[in-house]
Amino acid sequence: MNTKEQMHRQDLERLKLLRYIDDEFMTACLADNIAGVELILRIVLEREDITVKSVRTQEPLKNLQGRSAILDVYAVDNTGKAYDIEIQRSDKGTGAKRARHNSSLLDSHILKSGADTKHMPDSYVIFITENDVMKGNQPIYPVERYITIGEQKVLFGDGSHILYVNGKYRGNDEIGKLMHDFSCTEPEDMNFEALAQKARYFKQDEKGVAAMCKMLEDMRNEAALDYAKETAKKMIKDGEMPLEKISHYVSLSMDELKELEAEVMQLA
Repeated sequence: MNTKEQMHRQDLERLKLLRYIDDEFMTACLADNIAGVELILRIVLEREDITVKSVRTQEPLKNLQGRSAILDVYAVDNTGKAYDIEIQRSDKGTGAKRARHNSSLLDSHILKSGADTKHMPDSYVIFITENDVMKGNQPIYPVERYITIGEQKVLFGDGSHILYVNGKYRGNDEIGKLMHDFSCTEPEDMNFEALAQKARYFKQDEKGVAAMCKMLEDMRNEAALDYAKETAKKMIKDGEMPLEKISHYVSLSMDELKELEAEVMQLA
């Protein structure tokens, strides 16, 4: 068995273990899956009136300074409200400043040039975390701004909403069933068909399995390229080898190495 065949077999084994709580699998399953996104939003926000108009996964958003973030799932409903659903297995990616940053990017994206801010639609940043990052043993932690008036706190009502969903929660209710499905490896064991259907396609259908394996291969190649670039940057910074020699140790062309050299020099 050659190396490529071995890697493919490893991808097939990895695919069996993938769950919605794994962001690469979730973004594949929710791409253009309006029914699945509607289901998640209706359960998390406890609203039955949400009608999703569009869904995009791995959506890049930038602010005026060029700072960007790639949203796992970006959705807009029929009233113009915007939703960012983020999957976080590591607690490190769930900080308050990260939530604030994503919220600000959403706001800057949905407010059109010249539009009055009073017509600005609400925005929702939803973190679904594998662990109970807030440590409160609650299924959902809503984050809102309040005005302090004496001893009273009144909801600010700016339309910006942040929610953390506890992926460990397993109550016998809709959110408990949803979090069960997010950690489920077998489509047949899922509660909600809108999620199970896509999971079944990518895990059992020949075309779906091929598409998912291609995605895993692309991610592996991208990670290898990123590693090669970081290694080359370190070698260029050391200044002990010419580019021609560095090219023997990393799988990068001379043109790519020259671009990295210019980048390193600019940052020096």
